[in-house]
Amino acid sequence: MMSNGYGLNFALVVVLFILLIIVGTSFRGY
Repeated sequence: MMSNGYGLNFALVVVLFILLIIVGTSFRGY
């Protein structure tokens, strides 16, 4: 269960990171 919680946190961070990249590229108009 320790790795499961860690994986969930990691997934959340990855999703936030991807969202940040998408917003950044959209803002730049790339």
